[in-house]
Amino acid sequence: MPGCRWNCVSTELFFTVHHDHTLLRDCPATLIPAGDKVTLPAGSVVFITQTLGGNVTVRTDRGLFRIAREDTGAIEGFVPAVEEPAAGTAGQFNEAAVWAALKTCFDPEIPVNIVDLGLVYDLAIEPAPAGGHSVEVKMTLTAPGCGMGPVIAEDARQKIAALPSVATARVHIVWDPQWAPQMISDAGRKILGLD
Repeated sequence: MPGCRWNCVSTELFFTVHHDHTLLRDCPATLIPAGDKVTLPAGSVVFITQTLGGNVTVRTDRGLFRIAREDTGAIEGFVPAVEEPAAGTAGQFNEAAVWAALKTCFDPEIPVNIVDLGLVYDLAIEPAPAGGHSVEVKMTLTAPGCGMGPVIAEDARQKIAALPSVATARVHIVWDPQWAPQMISDAGRKILGLD
């Protein structure tokens, strides 16, 4: 199955091992890049490679996995960073709050948020019939064969849905236009060492 990464940047940029940990209990995880749901058994040794957006990417002898924020308690000795509310999310709902929420979503293989990675193509906000707001996002992935797409899209949807006065949130994966590394923002390029 094709991977999610684009091939113009060395993977060493993505994988900085913080240190090894042991799983205290069986832990639900998602296989990267396939997107398959698996259970990592208690006692497995994991190496944390990324801790962005509240989720944790780990490497094991079985491959690379994403552990969702609600399951990170299974990682012995791991203390998640205290997440500050995204800039623009406090108080009243507005478009800036949605963009700020999207900037807390990450591809588990790339240390750049989905906005700066150039994956978000469209954001539409409409009044909801019963009050509040309906938010629709169109986003893409770095490669069509990436099984992590639904996982990343659901992470974005949940973060938008948690904003004040959001009645519905939908995130659609689209393929037109096809993503290219030139879509990465200047901030994202700097993080990836592409400047």
